[in-house]
Amino acid sequence: MKKSRFNEAQIIGVLREQEAGSPTAEVCRRHGISEQTFYRWKAKYSGMSVSDAQKLKALEDENRRLKKLLAESMLDVSALKDLMGKTEIARSASRGCASPDGGARLLAEARLRAGPGRSEDGARTPDVGDAAVRERLRGLAAERRRFGYRRLGILLEREGVSMNKKKLFRLYREEGLAVRRRRGRKRATGTRAPMALPDSPNRRWSLDFVADTLSWGRRFRILCIVDDFTREALALVVDTSISGHRMARELDALIARRGKPVTIVSDNGTEMTSRAMLEWTNRTGVEWHYIAPGKPQQNGFVESFNGKLRDECLNEEVFGSLAEARAVIERWRLDYNHVRPHSAHGGLTPEAVRLNPAAGRLRNLISSTGRPLPPALEINYQPPGLSQ
Repeated sequence: MKKSRFNEAQIIGVLREQEAGSPTAEVCRRHGISEQTFYRWKAKYSGMSVSDAQKLKALEDENRRLKKLLAESMLDVSALKDLMGKTEIARSASRGCASPDGGARLLAEARLRAGPGRSEDGARTPDVGDAAVRERLRGLAAERRRFGYRRLGILLEREGVSMNKKKLFRLYREEGLAVRRRRGRKRATGTRAPMALPDSPNRRWSLDFVADTLSWGRRFRILCIVDDFTREALALVVDTSISGHRMARELDALIARRGKPVTIVSDNGTEMTSRAMLEWTNRTGVEWHYIAPGKPQQNGFVESFNGKLRDECLNEEVFGSLAEARAVIERWRLDYNHVRPHSAHGGLTPEAVRLNPAAGRLRNLISSTGRPLPPALEINYQPPGLSQ
């Protein structure tokens, strides 16, 4: 039996984490176990202390050992009956009193004969025709390099060679024909060519995830979508889990409101490289640019935004529920877009730059010279109903 990676104390600790309020799925993910294993532990160890669980484990080990001894004893009796018959057993028992090793010799002989595929002297009986079968099996494997033993067995059956699947698998392994399994899956590749800075809104968007926790420990994620030209936070999607299909739906809704971008930039996370996003890019025609692995500075616009979001909102608030987190984060997003001055725009807001892109094109000049924005480009935008 395979030994468990967890001892009794660790199992009790995992169960207590769930009893303390952590979600079952999160506990299972953290410790690398399935929910089936968790509930099996809960049915067995729920309510126990560590010492109680250790006593139960010791009793199970003793019970397993006794069952094994009983099974071996019954197997010995059955083998002796088949070898000599009941009358001969009685005679051998009487002779065993005179010869102490007589019973052991007969028992060893019975076990030897009872073994499957064994001859009288205990050696495996050589199979007739194995050499020809092995040679043909090697020939088929050379022709069909990606075939496993099952498909090779079907080809042998077509040629009139039929055998038990266990024997076929044994010959297959002994000849060293096992196929090396190809790991991994096809991922969306995109392009990693150097990118030029955008010169107008909706030219390039950036995506990234930010994680935070509720007051009682439940983790949630935030999908951040930023326009690299205006630095506007286009959407902040808050949920406990955001898959590739969910990302595709949110991008479709955003495109319906704002229009389609030319390029989207992201890291190589599993959601961004999923089949759902590959199908989405093929359907919409949007170019998807993946940054080099381990190079977050290549996605600097959204990384800078993530720092502001965490410093000005997430670290300042304690969320009691997911609905509260969504409301507070959305209110901060509106303030960020319409009220908060942005240093890259010379003090203008992202919404003002979106309404007047010419002001955004001067942001590098403003930040390098430190001069105020020309009056013709100043925009004082205050959305109705937004609290300061």
